[in-house]
Amino acid sequence: MEKEKFLFWKLGLMVLAFIGSSYSTLSPTGVNFEVVALIAIKSDLHDPYNVLENWDANSVDPCSWRMITCSPDGYVSALGLPSLSLSGTISPGIGNLTNLQSILLQNNEISGFIPTSIVKLEKLETLDLSNNKLTNEIPEAVGDLKNLNYLRLNNNSLTGPIPGSLSKVEGLTLVDLSYNNLSGSLPKVSARTFKIVGNPLICGQASQYNCSVVYPEPLSFPPDNGKGYSKSGAKHHVAIAFGASFSAAFLIIIVVGLLLWWRYRRNQQIFFDVNDQYDPEVRLGHLRRYTFKELRAATDHFNSKNILGKGGFGIVYKGRLSNGTVVAVKRLKDYNAVGGEIQFQTEVELISLAVHRNLLHLWGFCSTENERLLIYPYMPNGSVASRLKDHVNGRPVLDWSRRKRIALGIARGLVYLHEQCDPKIIHRDVKAANILLDEDFEAVVGDFGLAKLLDHRDSHVTTAVRGTVGHIAPEYLSTGQSSEKTDVFGFGILLLELITGQKAVDFGRGGNQKAVMLDWVKKLHEDGKLNLLVDRELKNEYDRMELEEMVQVSLLSTHFNPSHRPKMSEVLRMLEGDGLAEKWEQSRSMEAPRYEKHSKRYSDFVEESSLVVEAMELSGPR
Repeated sequence: MEKEKFLFWKLGLMVLAFIGSSYSTLSPTGVNFEVVALIAIKSDLHDPYNVLENWDANSVDPCSWRMITCSPDGYVSALGLPSLSLSGTISPGIGNLTNLQSILLQNNEISGFIPTSIVKLEKLETLDLSNNKLTNEIPEAVGDLKNLNYLRLNNNSLTGPIPGSLSKVEGLTLVDLSYNNLSGSLPKVSARTFKIVGNPLICGQASQYNCSVVYPEPLSFPPDNGKGYSKSGAKHHVAIAFGASFSAAFLIIIVVGLLLWWRYRRNQQIFFDVNDQYDPEVRLGHLRRYTFKELRAATDHFNSKNILGKGGFGIVYKGRLSNGTVVAVKRLKDYNAVGGEIQFQTEVELISLAVHRNLLHLWGFCSTENERLLIYPYMPNGSVASRLKDHVNGRPVLDWSRRKRIALGIARGLVYLHEQCDPKIIHRDVKAANILLDEDFEAVVGDFGLAKLLDHRDSHVTTAVRGTVGHIAPEYLSTGQSSEKTDVFGFGILLLELITGQKAVDFGRGGNQKAVMLDWVKKLHEDGKLNLLVDRELKNEYDRMELEEMVQVSLLSTHFNPSHRPKMSEVLRMLEGDGLAEKWEQSRSMEAPRYEKHSKRYSDFVEESSLVVEAMELSGPR
């Protein structure tokens, strides 16, 4: 009884707190202003794939809506709608989402102006409107966004001057205004990266600016007073004598070197988790920084009972933060392979900027002298690999239609990584165990970018082959060279996993010889026995035409010659029913005269590979 009273009392306090804290978001009639703002945004956009279907004007809580992220206190903190073929305009109502920290609307077909109301978003850290059809001028008051860290407006049709107010924003990391129709002079922007290439009125032949370089220009220094030293404060005057011919250059080298050293030390001090003495609000871009202590507590000291999976990059634990949020904590191994703190920071930033409905979103990180940890949202339905054998009421959890939808989701995520990210990201380990399922069984690609995060050699060559035998492309096995076509091969094998319900490599009946799925599928397809491929758990409940199409897409994607494989965008179109017949016919006619030459089996590549590859498989949901 006492416990019930306490809970009732606590609930009453929560209600009072909600009433008190919601003054700015609720009208006198109880309407949530954030809901009104989001519905205004929805009404001004054309949504061809109906991804905003569950944005309900009658709802009082938008935090459960798709593409919406909320802060722990219940306010909308992120609006993520990239690469969804959205058109229309950006509603001025976006300015009423005053707790927004991130706006990601890139790679759509949105037109019109950037609403001036956006300058009301004082907490905004990331604004990405790149690759749209926006026109008119950039609002001058954008410089009032004091917390702005990333600003991407590139590849639009924006005109007018670059706002001089940007020079007032001190925390900028990236400003990309390239490929617009901007004009005028360049303000002194303090961002580490400032891109303006592709603006003909700024970068034309008569321009004073060399747009092939990344601005800002090298730092300017106080003018020399003509006596061989610079003036300082009233108490200290330091005179440094140099030879007249090289004194200025030498001074610049010293000062720039000191600045770089100071910046390196500053990044180290901010980034490292030293004795847990830090401001919990310190962030890297829009990522939250966690202490090792709180992650250790969240996972019950990394208890083995909380292990969700083990993979080539480390161990994943289920954790519960102090505010009750359930997360997945990836404890990276090989942390000593990371090429320095600044490099690690840069790669984590890039991974965090890859935001798509079919990509696992990075929430935060932790770094100590001995540990690297990444924090992701917890995926309640686990991985595709872990659910292929599951049943509910005698029926497979992943029926045929759900498997087809998963394939489409994975393809869309990989298209984004390969063709819409800047720079592009190669996954290098596309397989069912690395595809997670959210509460709606929507496919979410996990572990992307981690291969590069732990291996900082040239992006197209690595001696450390990462992946799982049976999924690794022949050229990667034999040479260690990877590209986006390596992922296409992995996706082709993943399609076969979805069709068959089996692993890409399994032991034969004798238990002493590995059978490779790809070789088996090619033989059955050649013999016209595709029905033998289908997962028996489906009990013949599948679409025969779709089966043939998926197998054809898989075989096109797993061609031994990477140049003959389609791009992921072509793969996606073929899965959606566009262009497969032509591509398949072209492939057959090209290979027919040289069939014997291309009759080599995939298992031959595996056996001939001189590279030692450890086949890692995640177990259970992550």
